[in-house]
Amino acid sequence: MKSKQSSKTMKVAILAGGLGTRLSEETESKPKPMVEIGGRPILWHIMKYYAHYGFNEFFVALGYKGEVIKEFFVNYRTLRADLTVRLGNGAVECRGCTDDDWTVHLIETGMATNTGGRIKRLQPYLTETFMVTYGDGIANIDLHMLVAFHKAHGKLATVTAVRPPSRFGGLIFEGDRVKEFTEKPQIGEGWINGGFMVLEPGIFDYLKGDESNLELDGLEKLAKAGELMAFRHEKFWQCMDTLRDRRLLEKHWNDEAPWKVW
Repeated sequence: MKSKQSSKTMKVAILAGGLGTRLSEETESKPKPMVEIGGRPILWHIMKYYAHYGFNEFFVALGYKGEVIKEFFVNYRTLRADLTVRLGNGAVECRGCTDDDWTVHLIETGMATNTGGRIKRLQPYLTETFMVTYGDGIANIDLHMLVAFHKAHGKLATVTAVRPPSRFGGLIFEGDRVKEFTEKPQIGEGWINGGFMVLEPGIFDYLKGDESNLELDGLEKLAKAGELMAFRHEKFWQCMDTLRDRRLLEKHWNDEAPWKVW
């Protein structure tokens, strides 16, 4: 049975516990969601995007170097503010503190736990329709349309389908003549799971423990059961798997980031 709560109160779970081995240049000292774009962790960009649409209660599934994420949020209000510290009584006065009105639950989900297992550990908190995404990908998806799509079809799960940017230049032929050369077009490859999911609590029936894989044990089996739908997103989407990806996101941020809607 689908939940009828307002989308404005829908909780957001973010997977932030993986090792990020393909970005080892950055992740030796921090988890991948804490790698910075424009001086802010990509995790912050993701949360800022959700909050713009009114989704401001987050459950961050921690694992590798989760303490770095905890320290960031414990000190969040003061990190970029002017402070006056009165050493006599320990009082701290903050000027220019951030006013982001978020509730952030930082949940330890184990070092070696798989993606499905991390979501399974959040089950006590996610008792109604909820959202899930990965802590290393950003997009300019209309989240209200995504939720409306999910509510309309009545299935257990919705994934956002994206077509990742091609890593190579594209050729458009006219016979053997190259009519047009496109430098790494946004629409390049086939449709893939881009995260930004909406799930019903029924997903937990498919996730049995820490070894569960969200994609293989959850989404794949849901698809076979006819319970998985795809919300197609044709516009901007970018993950951050490699140093090249991070540099590309940094370039977007310095130009005009498609996801900067706040």
